[in-house]
Amino acid sequence: MAEVKKPTYSEDSIQVLQGLEAVRKRPGMYIGSTDSKGLHHLIWEIVDNSIDEVLAGEANQIRVIIHKGNTVEVMDNGRGIPIGMHKTGVPTPQVVYCSLHAGGKFDENGAYKVSGGLHGVGSSVVNALSEWLEVEINRDKKVYIQKYSDGGKKICKPSISPSNSKKTGTTVRFKPDPSIFSTTIIDYKQCVTRFKEAAFLIKGLRIDLIDERTGQSDSFCYQEGIAEYIRSLNEGKVGINEPVIFEGSNQGISVEVAFQYTKETYNETLYSFVNNIRTHDGGTHETGFKVAFTKAFNEYARKKNLIKDKDPNLEGVDIREGMTAILSVRIPEGLLQFEGQTKNKLGSPEAKSAVEAVVT
Repeated sequence: MAEVKKPTYSEDSIQVLQGLEAVRKRPGMYIGSTDSKGLHHLIWEIVDNSIDEVLAGEANQIRVIIHKGNTVEVMDNGRGIPIGMHKTGVPTPQVVYCSLHAGGKFDENGAYKVSGGLHGVGSSVVNALSEWLEVEINRDKKVYIQKYSDGGKKICKPSISPSNSKKTGTTVRFKPDPSIFSTTIIDYKQCVTRFKEAAFLIKGLRIDLIDERTGQSDSFCYQEGIAEYIRSLNEGKVGINEPVIFEGSNQGISVEVAFQYTKETYNETLYSFVNNIRTHDGGTHETGFKVAFTKAFNEYARKKNLIKDKDPNLEGVDIREGMTAILSVRIPEGLLQFEGQTKNKLGSPEAKSAVEAVVT
């Protein structure tokens, strides 16, 4: 029997992955998976960057086009990424799309106080996991176009031309890499769900979605925000009360809550969001809401003598039976903590106390 050669472990065993190579080597660390969910995560990252411009008060329109061949185009009417030379000696857009942990979300005095991207790595991760990515920026009466390919390994020289238009904004076109993903087919329904959510959470934001593969298109814009969201979720149900909407802020964290009870519903439905990203696994903000709501409900019931002094408080799970609720918090970047890179669960302790303070 041939002797099995043991792998050596020496200085030569230590590899340093340069630039975006680390993302391509371990994509799951950055987008969670390389299946359909991970594929759509690329779209969400680029759209979230546009939403950051909306939250900063610099944009109000986003358009997403799914082209034939499952390439994606996302454009906004924001300020546009700065197009001058960065202090590192390369054009600023190239830094944003080709360097991990680069963006306007790290500087405490920077462009974004509240953001929804992956801590600044979103744009470059999308580039790393795409066959090609092209960015077009309208800013300072100039049009900047630059293309990257092969996961960002090949960088084309940018084209910069003058423009007489006052148009501003960023357009990103990209094709997910089929050698990375198990599927590159974009699901229109998933996009509808995500963009409809975003439009509900940000009053006045308009998102247009166009699918050139099928000819389908939808537009989402809700001037009443989460009030319309609650009505949409409870459509077809008989409401016991009109939707209750309230909002406030604490410790620099803004909180919006909407809830309604419906008849013949025996479970609770709670949709929670942080900086417009759905937190499917909940977190500290949900804990704060449940604790505060239970406390406020019991205090009110005792004040109205609905619960006698000798009786125990009602349990939160019983109080929330039949309730549909939306909890949306916006947290400054410096306080933002998630458990896991894909942001399914909020870990910021300040969120719990902030939500409690607003709800009670």
